Amino acid sequence: MHDMTLTELARALEAGKFTSRQLTESLLARIERFDGELNSFISVTAEQALAAADAADAARARGEAGPLTGLPLALKDIFCTQDVKTSCGSKMLDNFIAPYDAHVVEKLKHAGTVSLGKTNMDEFAMGSSNENSHYGPVKNPWDLTAVPGGSSGGSAAAVAAGLVPAALGTDTGGSIRQPAAFCGITGLKPTYGRVSRYGMVAYASSLDQAGPMARTAEDCALLLSAIAGHDLRDSTSVARGVPDYRAELGASLSGLRIGLPKEYFGDGLDPEVETAIREAVKVYESLGATVQEVSLPHTHHAIPAYYVIAPAEASSNLSRYDGVRFGYRCDAPADLEDLYKRSRAEGFGDEVKRRILIGTHTLSEGFFDAYYKKAQQVRRLIRQDFMDAFEEVDVLMGPSTPTTAFDLGANKDPVSMYLQDIYTIAINLAGIPGISVPAGNINGRPVGLQILGPHFAETQLLNVAHQFQQVTDWHQQRPAFGKENT
Repeated sequence: MHDMTLTELARALEAGKFTSRQLTESLLARIERFDGELNSFISVTAEQALAAADAADAARARGEAGPLTGLPLALKDIFCTQDVKTSCGSKMLDNFIAPYDAHVVEKLKHAGTVSLGKTNMDEFAMGSSNENSHYGPVKNPWDLTAVPGGSSGGSAAAVAAGLVPAALGTDTGGSIRQPAAFCGITGLKPTYGRVSRYGMVAYASSLDQAGPMARTAEDCALLLSAIAGHDLRDSTSVARGVPDYRAELGASLSGLRIGLPKEYFGDGLDPEVETAIREAVKVYESLGATVQEVSLPHTHHAIPAYYVIAPAEASSNLSRYDGVRFGYRCDAPADLEDLYKRSRAEGFGDEVKRRILIGTHTLSEGFFDAYYKKAQQVRRLIRQDFMDAFEEVDVLMGPSTPTTAFDLGANKDPVSMYLQDIYTIAINLAGIPGISVPAGNINGRPVGLQILGPHFAETQLLNVAHQFQQVTDWHQQRPAFGKENT
């Protein structure tokens, strides 16, 4: 069962080959057996999962099952989940039990899914390797000496290792697509505003977006149909109807216009990764697509603009963690100022502190216009680059990451780590959707192909990814880790 996709599991449940409880028990046993080494989960909610599985089986017996009824998944530990610890991978929230469900959690519960637990992540979603978690680093199931990517590394590793068929992640600057690429799974960042951020602990509010992570584009389409939609509790949620994202998965790609941004194939890209991506593009040509080079001239400004805007928003969002209302509180504070200082100093990790300091500096008087305002102006230029490109082509393609997964501990320098996001960050600045799909393997480490589209083009992106997966088998390959049956 653990090798089956979400869609395959749905068909098997419908056919009565096994029950949701049997499936849930099997996966919980795999988590217990293998996750000690992988460290992909922060919390495993076995009791709640089995109760949800029994409820799903009862609903199916009554003839009330929907497309997702009884299907197990995991949630990145950034989504508030009622009566379950929601830590954001931080000591600051290690004792926080969420009193309510995030919008996406509500939607998934209503759909009848079974949550197995909360997955590990870089603290407050700040990182590209999942080494910044208070609960320790996650390992890549393809190579336990490598990182799984971040910040949604726990979700990616759990799916890749067959501990769960799908998971939710969040993407602020590539945090779904980069770990999906490193772990050889499919990960979708929807258009900004397509999925409500209500109950999703904020890092950078104008950039954060929730999305599905699974083995196939078809599975991502199934999940996106469930979690997308307008939510009055989120002022950035878009009031727009939700299509059936699986309805057009069989559409022909004949005449599809693909653009290859020349800026994505320059210095810094591993030659073997480039070869794998260009081979993937040839597959699309064989399916009837045409390919041309395009330019995104402000791409080289994306990283500096992002690392002004995101830390600025983080410094504002994280100011609520003061040791007073909830979260970590230092012992025996001398006075209120001591309470604030020591609670934050002891509760936050180094990377979070670094970004708070950067953000506070760029928002301060005398620096706001020089840094934050200028970064927002650059952001507008980056967005316009994409809009201009989509006048010429239907989708853009390129590598999800400049290299395959790097070794644990290899990028100690923060700037080197930030450069890992060179192909993913601009998409968040522009608010457009992007998907990463497996497209190769170099020395046992997967390669991800990134496909980008204009705003609200998820239906087309999912079909483009699905058609590739119909004629290739990269998404069917599994790591050796965890192959023993439980």
